[in-house]
Amino acid sequence: MKEINIAQVLVNRRKEKGITQDELASYIGVSKASVSKWETGQSYPDVTFLPQLATYFNISIDELMDYKPQMKKEDIRQLYRRLSADFASKPADEVMEECHQIIKKYYSCFPLLLQIGSLMINHAGLLKNQQESTALLEEARTLFIRVKEESNDVSLTKQALYLEALSHLALGDPYSVLALLEGKIEPALPPESLLVSAYQMTGRVDDAKAILQVGIYQNIVVLFNFFPAYLALCADTPGKFDDMLRRALVIVEAFDMKRLHPAVTVGLYLTAAQGYVAQGNHDKALEMLQQYTALITSDIYPMHLHGDAFFDRLDGWLDDLDLGTNLPRDDKTIRQSLAEAVVHNPAFSAFAEDKRFQRIVEKLQNNCI
Repeated sequence: MKEINIAQVLVNRRKEKGITQDELASYIGVSKASVSKWETGQSYPDVTFLPQLATYFNISIDELMDYKPQMKKEDIRQLYRRLSADFASKPADEVMEECHQIIKKYYSCFPLLLQIGSLMINHAGLLKNQQESTALLEEARTLFIRVKEESNDVSLTKQALYLEALSHLALGDPYSVLALLEGKIEPALPPESLLVSAYQMTGRVDDAKAILQVGIYQNIVVLFNFFPAYLALCADTPGKFDDMLRRALVIVEAFDMKRLHPAVTVGLYLTAAQGYVAQGNHDKALEMLQQYTALITSDIYPMHLHGDAFFDRLDGWLDDLDLGTNLPRDDKTIRQSLAEAVVHNPAFSAFAEDKRFQRIVEKLQNNCI
C-alpha cells in the first residue's frame, strides 16, 4: 500500500470541481504536463505546492496526500491474524522484517503498536535461539513504553503498562514488575454494577442482562488465570492443593469450561499434573495428563472466544475486543505448544517408561505436532 496517494486525490478533486488539467496547472503555475504526471503517479508535486493545492480544493494536506498514519481496528485484527499464522509457517526473521516495516509506517498508531508488541510476546517462545527471543521481548517492551508515554487514551496506557510488566516477567526481571505495578493491588471498582443500575432505571433490561453476562464471563476467565498459579504455590501442602483443585474443577463443570473456554481450562490440568508429580502422586498426575490430552485433542478447534446457551449475550462485546473472537496465536501454534508442554516437559521425565504416559505422548504427537 502506498503511503502517499496524492495522484488519485488530485484526479477525483479536479473532476469534482469540474476543471481541466490546464486550469489546475494555470492556478498552481506549472505546466499541464506536470499536472498530468502528478495524476498518473509519475512524479509528486513539489512540497511548496502542497499548501496551494490543499487550499484550492479546500482540504487538509493530509487529505490531499491521502496519508493514513492510523489503521482501523478490523485492519489491525486481520494483520495480527496473518502475522500470527506467518510466525507458525515462515522464518521468524522474515516475519519480523515485515513487522519492522509496519511499525515504521504506523509509528503513531498506538492500538497497532500495542498489538504488534503483544504478537512479539506471544511468539517469542517459538524462537529456538534464546538471544533472539530476548531481543524480541525487549523490542516489544519498547513499543509498550512508547504507547504508555505517548498515547492519550487511558485504556491503551493501562494495557501498555500491564504488557510492559509482562515483558519484564518474560525477561526474568521480577523487580521491574514490582516497580511498575508498585507491589500493590487497588480495590476493584467494576463499572458493571453502575451500568446495570443505570440501564434498569432507564428501562433497558436487555442491556443490563448483557452487561452482567460480560462481567460474569470476564471474572470466570480471570479466575482461571489465578487458579493454576495458586495451585502451583500450594503443591507443598497436599490438603490445600486438593481443596483448591476440587473447587476449580467444580467451576469447570458448572460453567462447562471445557467448551466455553478450553484455552484457560488446560492450564488447570497441566498445573495439577505437575503438582501431583512434586507430591509423588503419580497416579493422579497421569489422570490429570489424560484429561489434559483428551481436551486438547478433541474438537475444540478452530479455537476462538464464544458464548454458549448460558452466555447468550456476549456476541457484541466479543466482536468489539481488539482481536475480536480470535486468540493471540493461530491454531497450529496453539496445538503444538500445548502438546510440547507435556512431551518436552522435564517435570514428567520420571514417566518416560510408563505405558500410560507413552500412550499420552503418542496421542499428542499424532494429533498436535
